[in-house]
Amino acid sequence: MVMIRNPLQLISRSDRRDGWRDQIARSAVVLFFVLLMAAMISACSKGDSTGPASDSSSSTQQAASPVPRTPFERDLQFIRNGQFLHIWVFSRKDGKPIDKDDAAFLRTNAPQVVDWVTTDEGKRVIGGTNFDLEQGNMPQLRERFVVEDYTGR
Repeated sequence: MVMIRNPLQLISRSDRRDGWRDQIARSAVVLFFVLLMAAMISACSKGDSTGPASDSSSSTQQAASPVPRTPFERDLQFIRNGQFLHIWVFSRKDGKPIDKDDAAFLRTNAPQVVDWVTTDEGKRVIGGTNFDLEQGNMPQLRERFVVEDYTGR
């Protein structure tokens, strides 16, 4: 009977080397996936700092504009965000709220206005357009309303 003192003697040296190679290869694959997951998690947590340049410039522009204090300023900011070339504010000469007839008159005589917002408890209307109303029906509008040009203000 042959007595084996060392159980590793049954495994040849080449088999032992292959075993170590397999173990190193498995460890390398596991390490690769751990590093890949860490990279993906860290990339997701950066948020806005990795966004496109256009997004960061628009968010900077919005952050730079002051918070509107009154409902009129909030509504005016809404029209400004539409990036219209001209912004006009209309109100009745007697200071009363704009009624249905006034609104119809505005829509008929200023059809180029794209966006209308009623503000100040219905007493003022803000209009945004890319057309200069001075070249259109502004005389008729001035006969009935107080007209303020907020373009560039």
